[in-house]
Amino acid sequence: MNMIDQTFGVHEQALGLRSQRMEVLARNIANADTPHFKAQDIDFKKVLANAQESALQTTHDTHLPTDQNAHGNGLQYRVPFNVAFDGNTVELAVEQAKYGQSAADYQATMSILENRISGIRKALRGD
Repeated sequence: MNMIDQTFGVHEQALGLRSQRMEVLARNIANADTPHFKAQDIDFKKVLANAQESALQTTHDTHLPTDQNAHGNGLQYRVPFNVAFDGNTVELAVEQAKYGQSAADYQATMSILENRISGIRKALRGD
């Protein structure tokens, strides 16, 4: 394991997954009025656990971990609270709330990474 992997740990993968989740939620919001559109979400915990598990199964540091899509990309269809007449399962208030929470989680992960990078910079400068 190299210094960068040790420094950033799981937060590097988490940032990518949080970004993907925000894209899925934004797609749901954009298609709120599209007939027969099915809302989706990413099971963040499941995908991150699979990514960590596949990284642990490599036999050498230079080997690439298996693709996370081999275990599934974590996309799941959301079960709506209220069924729409046109078959659309997007509930705008739910999607907006989940997007807001996801954005806050993304910012928290970004803040952790920025703090770690700041620490590395200070160490390199000798502060």
